[in-house]
Amino acid sequence: MRILLVEDDKLLGDGIRTGLMQGGFAVDWAKDGREAELALAGEPYEAVVLDLGLPRLSGMDVLRRARGAKNPVPILILTARDTVGDRVAGLDAGADDYLVKPFDLAELRARLRALVRRARNQVEPVLSHGTLKLDPAGRSVTMEGTAVELSAREFAILHELLLNAGRVLSKAQLEQKLYGWGEEIESNAVEVFVHHLRRKLAPELIRTVRGVGYMIPKASA
Repeated sequence: MRILLVEDDKLLGDGIRTGLMQGGFAVDWAKDGREAELALAGEPYEAVVLDLGLPRLSGMDVLRRARGAKNPVPILILTARDTVGDRVAGLDAGADDYLVKPFDLAELRARLRALVRRARNQVEPVLSHGTLKLDPAGRSVTMEGTAVELSAREFAILHELLLNAGRVLSKAQLEQKLYGWGEEIESNAVEVFVHHLRRKLAPELIRTVRGVGYMIPKASA
């Protein structure tokens, strides 16, 4: 899942980015409001983590402009402003959640997962496909009740394909979900990860749609 982090404090931003990446998120980090606005206009994100006290354009202005442009991306405000009035103003301006600094990274990751589930109308936190189960919170996968060890990238690809079961995702779409700004993408990385998933899970689980991309068919009712 690709997240936009908007935070001008370099030390804090680096820590949040690292913590989110450890939780399986691909993270783009904007360090001021203008950069965030441009990123939101040009990239599809699963969610946004937004500080309010930003240079060049305030976080509240970023929020209002995104909602004014009909951008439905879930936005979580992450700020030191902790009064009830601040929280009410942020939520009424279009934020989906509000977390006050200092905070726990585990809670931030959990809140982001909940926002993404809600945006996708996904009720169950664990994704199932036949005997395959994927738990985003626990970062675990089981097949017929047996734990399967996956790398972070393998887990991320499987997660995206399960979230979009029945829909073909192109190589570019998968890369977009896997990598944040500045991360090097090897030309055949997606093909290699898909090969490993087929070997570890089931050869027929992931289908190749020639010239288009990859998909996991919807599970039978």
